[in-house]
Parts: sequence; C-alpha cells; structure tokens
Amino acid sequence: MSSSGKKAGISLAALALTATFGLGVLFGDEMTERVFGADEIIISSATDTDATDAPRSVASSNSFAPIVSRVAPAVVTIRSEGRVRAAQQHPFMDDPRLREFFGNRMPQQPPTPQRRSGLGSGVIVSNDGYILTNHHVIDGAEKIKVQLTDNRTFDAKLVGSDAPSDLAVLKIEAKDLSAVALGNSDDVRVGDVALAVGNPLGVGQTVTSGIISAKGRATGLSDGSFEDFLQTDASINQGNSGGALVNTSGELIGINSQILSPSGGNIGIGFAIPSNMAKNVMEQLMQTGKVRRGVLGVTVQPMSSDIAASLGMKDSSGVIVSSVQAGSSAANAGLKQGDVITKFNGATVGDSNSFRNRVAGTQPGAGVTFTVMRDGREQELSATLGERASNEAGAKGDASGGGDASGGKLGVQVQPVTPELASQLRLTEGTKGLVVRDLDPEGAAAEAGVQQGDVILELNRQAVTSIEQLRAALQTESGRPVLMLINRSGNNIFVTVRIK
Repeated sequence: MSSSGKKAGISLAALALTATFGLGVLFGDEMTERVFGADEIIISSATDTDATDAPRSVASSNSFAPIVSRVAPAVVTIRSEGRVRAAQQHPFMDDPRLREFFGNRMPQQPPTPQRRSGLGSGVIVSNDGYILTNHHVIDGAEKIKVQLTDNRTFDAKLVGSDAPSDLAVLKIEAKDLSAVALGNSDDVRVGDVALAVGNPLGVGQTVTSGIISAKGRATGLSDGSFEDFLQTDASINQGNSGGALVNTSGELIGINSQILSPSGGNIGIGFAIPSNMAKNVMEQLMQTGKVRRGVLGVTVQPMSSDIAASLGMKDSSGVIVSSVQAGSSAANAGLKQGDVITKFNGATVGDSNSFRNRVAGTQPGAGVTFTVMRDGREQELSATLGERASNEAGAKGDASGGGDASGGKLGVQVQPVTPELASQLRLTEGTKGLVVRDLDPEGAAAEAGVQQGDVILELNRQAVTSIEQLRAALQTESGRPVLMLINRSGNNIFVTVRIK
C-alpha cells in the first residue's frame, strides 16, 4: 500500500477521534483539537499503521440513553400564573427640568398589579402524582399547571412549600406515572458523573451531562437559610429550576435550583439541593404541610488557624460559639461563648453551614449530644432541641390573624428576630420584634409602605415578639388604623396601616 493510502487510513482513524472529542484539525500524522480562544492542544498522535487496522470507537456502554429513557418521563414542565405589583415611573421623569429640580427624588406612581407567568421543571417522585420542585418556581402562584412528556397537562395542587430550603411539593390527579427513585446524596462523590434534566428557557425537555464539582456549597442567592448544595458543571439554565439531577444509575441525587453567572446564562457553575435534604422536607410537607426544624439557640462562626492557635488547639476543625441565646437549649445545656463545637451527635463538625443544617434537620424535642473544647479540655454536653420559628408561620393570613391575601389583615410573612437575623440586619443588641420576610404586594402593610426587612416592634403600642402576639394585637383592633412601630435600617418609625 502507498504512503498516501496509509495517510488516508490514519486520517480516518483520527477523524473518528475528532468526532468523539470535538472539532478537530488534522496536521499530517497528528490530530490536533482547536480550542476556541486558546493555543492548539495535542490530543493524540497517530502512527504509521496499515489502513486495514480497525479505528478506535466509543463503546456503546458510554451512552446515557438507557438512563435518560427511564428518567425523562418523570421530569415535567411547570407553568404558573400569579400577580405581581410593579412600580411605575412617573411620566414626567424624563423631563430634564423636573429632574434638575427634584434630583433622584421624583415621585413614583402607586404600584399597579400585573400578571406574571413562570416556567420551571419538576420531578415526579411517586406513581400517584406527587412532584418535587423549587419553592421559587411556584412562589406566589395562583394557578399551577404541570405538563408531562406525553403532552398531557394537569392542574396541580400545592401540597406545601418551604422557602428556607427552596423546595415545594405539588400533587396532580393521575395514576401509574413514571417516577424517579431517590438516591442517597451522602454517597455522592466529587467527580461522579451527573445528568441534569429539565426544560431550560422553554425550549423543551433537555438533558445535559457533567460531573459533581463540589459538595456542601452555600451561595446565599435565595433565602439562604439552609443551603447544602451539590455543585455541578452539567448545564443548568432558567427553566431548569426544580428539575432532576441524576446519577448514572438513574437515581435522583438533587433538585436543580441555582446558577452562578455574570450573564444569567450557564457558565458551568450550577447548584442542586441534595436528595437527602429534599426527602426530609418532602416527607414533612406531605404529612403536615409544613417543616419543623430543631434549634439550639447559638450563633456560631467558622474556625480559622489563628483562632485555633489562640485557643491552643492543634487544628481548626469545628465551629466557635460567638453567642448563646438566654433560656435556649444551648444555654440550658451549659454551652458558653467561646466554646468550640467539634462533634454533633458523634459526627465531626466541618463548618458552620453544615452544623446548622444538621441541627435544623433534627426534629424539635430530640435529645442531642455535642463535643466541645473549652479551656483546652474536651467536654461532652447534651441538650433537648427547641423548635425554630417557621418562616411560613406568617404566610398569607396565618400570621396576620386569619385573613387571606385578598381579604385583609396585614398580608405579611414574618419571623421572630434571632441573634443571626439581628446580626444580618445590623440591629441594636437586644432588639426584639418580627422581621418582615415577605409581603403580599396588594396587602394592607405593603400599601402603607412597609418593606421587606423591616422589623415590627409594636402594634397599637403593644410589643410584638411572636406571631401569637401579633395575631392577638390584630384581633383587638377596633376599625381604626393600626399604629405600627417598625425599625428600618436602624431607625424607628411609626406607620399607620388601614386594615381592609
């Protein structure tokens, strides 16, 4: 055979590899892959072989098609509709003479209600129609529709939603559906292959592949309360939220939730809620419609090598207690400021985020043990967990005395001030009240000018530090405007609210 024949054979083999690895350019007996924006990178070097030699090929076992065929029917598209109030700019705002007079203090027209539609994904987790998705996919929705891969569409009922974990459970009236089995996310390893399935940007169901890039991530992009994300480079975009992240066994290991991107599009940094956390939240929502979480009553911060050295510790594992809430489970157990918690229920404490998640994932009233380092000595302490105030306790009407979002009362979601919230909001030490976590844009409080992040201190000159006190104060109102004292950015101001 001629040399030209040999080169033809070599080129065909290289071409097969080029199809496998990406867009390639052949140079003589070498195959080089061109990476956009980078120098040429040598992938492999061909050698003089006879043209009859069999070219390399990708083994059929490398295909993810069998996994996708099992998982795809269980991943659905979720469409929601609701109302949102958008502030309108004053029509004379563009007049330069008025801008010169008013500066940036131009008056705003009252917000007007607008319709909002949302798109996301969900995962069928039971044959009788229970679906896991993200809280933010259905938050504020008045109508929720679920579309299956066979194009059947169902009206969905909201079973329960949990903002701190960004999870929600829906139910559709259907039987014999395809469901995804939940895997054990604790067994997931960095480097494991992962597939993301969902409906990005409304183009239709899409499957992308990647690996698990990291575990135990916290981004603070959402509510930020309980984050323990799996990070993946499998492509996730808007519309993927609530979709499935599965392993190569076709098991659900995460619910796709967030991305980090300067442009809003995928750059290979996506986050999924671990299946073990999702399972815990899902089971509680299905059983009671709400999530109960344990609380110790401490504020902790990460250890550093300098802190460890100053305390005479050999390493910087664990978390250091920066404050202990009076009368809390931690206080009753004898925990003190400056203690270093190294173990919780026998398991090593890695960082403050994972520690808080472990405590919160334990049911209130449960007995727990923890190991602390104090004055260079190790001590074992035990406590009975209290119950964390639910962020959903103030959902439409619940914290506002029983009225719904359209019918009256305040229309706010509130949460008692904790040491952590006080630190985040930079409140004066000892401030007590209720933090406004969310508002109904058409509710009485929003119309009175109450804002997210405000701290309600008093209602009709009565201090309110619990949802029960807020409810009681509202029940005693006599038709007059409610006088509310709030703290906003460190300043106390009075606001009058006319209850509808």
